Amino acid sequence: MIKLTQEEKDTMSYDDVAYLIIKDSNKKIKTPDLFKKVIKAMALPEEEFSRGIGDFFELLITDKRFILLEDGYWDLKINHNTKITIDEDEEDIEDLELLDEEEDAEEQDLDVNYDDDAPVDDEETDDLEDLLIIDDTDESDEMIV
Repeated sequence: MIKLTQEEKDTMSYDDVAYLIIKDSNKKIKTPDLFKKVIKAMALPEEEFSRGIGDFFELLITDKRFILLEDGYWDLKINHNTKITIDEDEEDIEDLELLDEEEDAEEQDLDVNYDDDAPVDDEETDDLEDLLIIDDTDESDEMIV
């Protein structure tokens, strides 16, 4: 059982105390039992159990230091290693290889579409140089008022 100073009781949150309890006992524990130990360690009245059990559970769920095990017990996440399994099917690998081949073919198509025979425009020319402006207004079309 952990002993808290009065200052610790006043400043620590439920989840901090729960962390210390699990760390000290080095055992997994169910939510109601853990909350009862927290209340006892913080010297709170027993009525706090029925008022705060929901909030306590929510604290544990959102606190990344804790892990909820399959059997309903809480433990510290540091006591459990995360096992990552990568299951690759042969079909998935073949699909990835086909995608790579298609990307390579698209890149080759881009290279083939390049026109080596196109004239190179080295000179800076004015595209409007040969533009002819036609004035189609006729003086006889003027309106008489």
